[in-house]
Amino acid sequence: MPACIIYTSGTSGNPKGVVLSHGGILSNCEGAVELLEPLTKIKNPVFLTWLPLSHSYEHTVQFIQIIVGAKVFYAESLEKLIPNMLLAKPTIMTAVPRFYQNLFTKIKMNFEKQKGLKKILINKTLQLGKKILKKQKLSFSEKIIDFLCKNLVRRKIRKQFGGSLQAFVSGGGALDQNIGEFLNSIGLPTLQGYGLTEASPVVSCNLPSLVIVETVGPPFRTNKVKIADDGEILIKGENVMLGYWNQKEETQKVIKNGWLHTGDIGEFDKNQYLKITDRKKDIIVNLGGDNISPSKVENILCLNELIKQSFVYGDKKNYLVALIVCDKQTKEEQIKLIIENINKNLTLIEKIKKFVLIYEEFTIENGMLTPTLKLKRKEIIRNYKQQLENLY
Repeated sequence: MPACIIYTSGTSGNPKGVVLSHGGILSNCEGAVELLEPLTKIKNPVFLTWLPLSHSYEHTVQFIQIIVGAKVFYAESLEKLIPNMLLAKPTIMTAVPRFYQNLFTKIKMNFEKQKGLKKILINKTLQLGKKILKKQKLSFSEKIIDFLCKNLVRRKIRKQFGGSLQAFVSGGGALDQNIGEFLNSIGLPTLQGYGLTEASPVVSCNLPSLVIVETVGPPFRTNKVKIADDGEILIKGENVMLGYWNQKEETQKVIKNGWLHTGDIGEFDKNQYLKITDRKKDIIVNLGGDNISPSKVENILCLNELIKQSFVYGDKKNYLVALIVCDKQTKEEQIKLIIENINKNLTLIEKIKKFVLIYEEFTIENGMLTPTLKLKRKEIIRNYKQQLENLY
């Protein structure tokens, strides 16, 4: 029985109407409630919501909130999110990678200003936090230092976000591994998940008891996931959509023998945690036939505080180029030096050979971002085609 029609974000073409069923949404809620059970049984859960309620992610989350008996606050805006957290004191908050990227940049910049004992404690917090995250044993002296870090650094950071946060949940795109490790290490537990509108939407998520930041966690018990011969992630379960609204041919292209073909490339690790390696449609195939992940390079570029946003281009070309969004006071030589350093850690085919600076940010309003802050690649290429082609 159809419950609703939710439109896809349209990152790679025109949005499609996804018909979801009552059973599909309920199935997804059951998987999420099971995952969040350790976080909701101890304390009455408080959610702070800021994604549009029309988005499939938040649409399902609102039912999860009802099931677990949560108190729900609605953020005033993205700009007021941190002040709203201080007021609401959320225990759980769901957000998209762009939010965590901005958070990472702000906290990191603040850390870099510190000196003396504060600087030493911050470095120890990060160092020991990563060891704990990777389930590595601490020595007796490290346990004492970590106790100090917990009380003098992590507790203060948590207070800035209301003081009750038990988990950030990230979805709607790939979260950079460095950002995930950083946030978990400083006392902001961050669980990366994976989903798509066609799956009601969540497919998998990291467990609070075992966070592996480079993965999107184990699949929900309520759906099956397998990897096709070409690496594509396939999903089967009640959560899979009934089809695209009035688009029978498009539906048949993605649902075959009950399996939803996601268009995402992935693999399972030794813990049976799912790892997303790329988006089939976004992969750049250069002139030599090599497959390159633009999102991987973009995420690395955006780890630098001078680069607000980036867009990597190079399909059927000899090399990659990029649009770099930055402040007007940022000089080209600064970005050139940053990219030269980044290129040292990239493979030959991933290196950025040329770039152009632009000062207008990609936003929802100018049509360059989806409501969940994903790049609308076709739209960006359409608007900046000449600048990009001039780099060749």
